[in-house]
Amino acid sequence: MLNRRLAALLVGLPAALVTSLSAGQPSPVASPVARASAGLDAERLLDDVDRERRQLKKLLAELAVEAKQAEARTLTRGRAYVRLARAGLLPVGGGFEATVDHASKIERLRRALGRDIALERKISQRRTELGEKLADLEARRGPLEAQARATAQARGALLAAQDRALAFQRAFETPTGSTSHTAIYGAGIGPTDPVDIAAGFAAMKGRLPFPLPGRAEIRSARRPGTDGPGLEMRAPRGSPVRAVYGGRVAFADHYAAYGKTVIVDHGGRHYTISSNLEEILVQTGEDLTVGARLGSIGDSGDGPLLYLELRVGADTVDPAEWFGI
Repeated sequence: MLNRRLAALLVGLPAALVTSLSAGQPSPVASPVARASAGLDAERLLDDVDRERRQLKKLLAELAVEAKQAEARTLTRGRAYVRLARAGLLPVGGGFEATVDHASKIERLRRALGRDIALERKISQRRTELGEKLADLEARRGPLEAQARATAQARGALLAAQDRALAFQRAFETPTGSTSHTAIYGAGIGPTDPVDIAAGFAAMKGRLPFPLPGRAEIRSARRPGTDGPGLEMRAPRGSPVRAVYGGRVAFADHYAAYGKTVIVDHGGRHYTISSNLEEILVQTGEDLTVGARLGSIGDSGDGPLLYLELRVGADTVDPAEWFGI
């Protein structure tokens, strides 16, 4: 098992990621479409970098445990070897067989000790290699994050202007007093205060961050077979969908009327369901931090939107209360 894991550690970063990152800052592009495309590439690369960072940190943690276990084995065998070696020719008094058995034990311990020391060196080398990769990713992340942030701001300004024009036109089409739609603006990536994170998902009721950046138009909706409401969040197709809180991916696949769906288990029997995705960027069993990208908004025929549900155990609860709307 250890050999397989050590072999896995030798696998480098994805070729496309390495090539793109090693190129440094992207060259200036002329058209808005090209700039938007470059921005999406930066966001995707940033997500890839963050995913790789999580994997490397997990592998480093596993290696730290193995290093302690290997060190303990080396010390135990080393002490046993010293005790037997100090015995010297004492077993001679027990006859030839006792002497041979004593010598065989010393030789077996010497060989096992050699393997332990070699294993410790191999683990140490792998930890150094992974540490260097992690440091390299940390250094490369900064420029990507800055580019993605600048592009998101520019895209947000453009979408805001488009949304204002659409809202002006819709004002003549929507009945007075209608509250079927609510405009919200997603900002930030969610709780970063260790106190908030330690308090758990339930403590975030009324102040969960929205899963979409920028402006979105939301309304209450429901999918067949559910016992409570969900939210449809309308935003441009391809907009990133992010985790509103840390947790583990419990489901990431296509499901019936929901389409491409990601279910995140946030602990304490709290789950969020993000569906109608165009693509899924996470895998079942993957551990996520708040703000991790789950996928992007798709269009199944009713226009681009994210359908979101929140469940406590098997019960569907009103997510509007959790977002404070």
